[in-house]
Amino acid sequence: MADTYKTTREDAEWRALLTPEQYEVLRGHGTERPGSCALNHEKRAGVFRCVGCGQDLFRSKEKFESGTGWPSFFDPLPGSVATNRDTSWGMVRTEVHCSQCGGHLGHVFEDGPPPSRLRYCINGVALDFTPGESG
Repeated sequence: MADTYKTTREDAEWRALLTPEQYEVLRGHGTERPGSCALNHEKRAGVFRCVGCGQDLFRSKEKFESGTGWPSFFDPLPGSVATNRDTSWGMVRTEVHCSQCGGHLGHVFEDGPPPSRLRYCINGVALDFTPGESG
């Protein structure tokens, strides 16, 4: 990524910090298998954070069941994510990444519920969850 981020690490540091699956998603723009992450079923009040840098990304009250197999949210916390145009896999999508470390989180689509009508489809392995914090 050509952007400059507040949190940066050398590749070896990312590999030491993250599990192989987390590294593949956050640093390699991968995608976890749908339905494979327990956070998809997380219902408690709390905050979802970037597993790479700890930045708060989504509150649980913005999470909804999309039926896709990935945690889905209709709105991120202000300034917590940024987007890029993604033309991989022969389609045009909007990639979502952490604004603090640049880690790939997932994609955003325009088929979500009100009020935003957006669906932030996020890889669960890219997230940590802290229950009870302003969720």
